[in-house]
Amino acid sequence: MELLELARDPAAWAALATLVVMEVVLGIDNLIFISIITNKLPAEQQNKARRIGVGLALFLRLALLATIAFILQLTEPLFTLFGNEFSWRDLILIGGGLFLVWKATREIHHSVDPAAGEEETPVTRTGGGMFFSTVFQILLLDLVFSLDSIITAVGMTEHLPIMFAAVIIAVVAMLFAVNPLAAFIHANPTVVMLALGFLLMIGMTLIADGFGVHVPKGYIYAAMAFSAGVEGLNMAVRRAKRKRARLAERKPGS
Repeated sequence: MELLELARDPAAWAALATLVVMEVVLGIDNLIFISIITNKLPAEQQNKARRIGVGLALFLRLALLATIAFILQLTEPLFTLFGNEFSWRDLILIGGGLFLVWKATREIHHSVDPAAGEEETPVTRTGGGMFFSTVFQILLLDLVFSLDSIITAVGMTEHLPIMFAAVIIAVVAMLFAVNPLAAFIHANPTVVMLALGFLLMIGMTLIADGFGVHVPKGYIYAAMAFSAGVEGLNMAVRRAKRKRARLAERKPGS
């Protein structure tokens, strides 16, 4: 009965559309991380790891929604340190932010100095060990991003069916987007460094949020959009130069 009433309510549809957009936007961070970390796996394992990563994101979000009363308790103050109150949510965000900063810094170091990766053992770099390590890292970040996403959704609507529908739609969109995004990042090495810079910024934002310093997400995504736009112009210039070089090679007497 409640579902029929919601289906006839224009405000419910507006809330659903808003939540879907919000979930998709918040999921960009997760997709970037999944794309970068799975691109290091053997080719035959990459697609499987991405499906597992996005599937974990869906499972965690639905599980958190099913325990919404418990999730809301995570925002209650747990202890006070140096005049700041900390909740379980704050500790999770700080831990996730530190992990993201560490992982992005490590990946940047590996991109600048690939020889450093030779110090890793074969089990770490290939085979099942690396696959399960990748899935575990995706699980950790899925938990952080899912918690932040669900708490934000609770503040926008009180109807659980709308939240469930928004999460499912957004994660299905992520499932279709993750492979093209990973392929794009793999085909454009400069985008990898830009994406790692995004992850560093997101990690610092999570840490700041955990310490009570709330950075409006609009600023974060505006900075990401600006950087992506600049990189898009650089890519267009590089394509134009390659095209002119090919045309010059075809000219007689060149």
